[in-house]
Amino acid sequence: MYVEWRRHTRAGMKRLMLTPVPLYERTTLFRIYEHSAIPGLFQTAEYSSVVLRYFIDFLDVPNDLDAALQARMERQNIIYSGNRRFGVVLEENAIRVQVGSPEIMAGQLDRLLAIMSLPRVNLGIIPQAAPRRTFTQVPFWIYDETMVGVETPTAKLEIVQPNEIRLYVEMFEHLRQSAVYGGQARALITRAIDNLTDDRSNGG
Repeated sequence: MYVEWRRHTRAGMKRLMLTPVPLYERTTLFRIYEHSAIPGLFQTAEYSSVVLRYFIDFLDVPNDLDAALQARMERQNIIYSGNRRFGVVLEENAIRVQVGSPEIMAGQLDRLLAIMSLPRVNLGIIPQAAPRRTFTQVPFWIYDETMVGVETPTAKLEIVQPNEIRLYVEMFEHLRQSAVYGGQARALITRAIDNLTDDRSNGG
């Protein structure tokens, strides 16, 4: 299935935020790969507001930012309910790309450190200098063994063909093997926060 963002957001972004909730509620294992942004389920309101505001302008859709943001924040409750598990792999670039002000980005990285402490979340980061085990051009989310979501700037692909899903699962495993976890991942995040602090103190 090919879901075009502009057609799906004719009445605003809130509908887009609510659409995946039933899928989230059915899913017990999320496998998430992002290369340039923090996953929406883990975003702070301030970080998410910057992202939503950009796409409201980019897609030229009705500005329902407040309602869309509330819906996006409310769907994060899925992290804490049921017996769900979250396997997450981020490129280091995702924690380095500054979204909003340095204060917004620092708050987001603090939130990521808190999320990592949840027993149901297994979050790894692929260091920029690490040798690559595999290569992928797009972020993707795997929902159990039933669907893969691949987002582009203008649309979402929903992949349900079992052989393709298996390939994405294999790709995720290769990415996972390239990532660092625990103290090493926390050190990368802390270093990114420190760099933001240094930029502020230097007037950057």
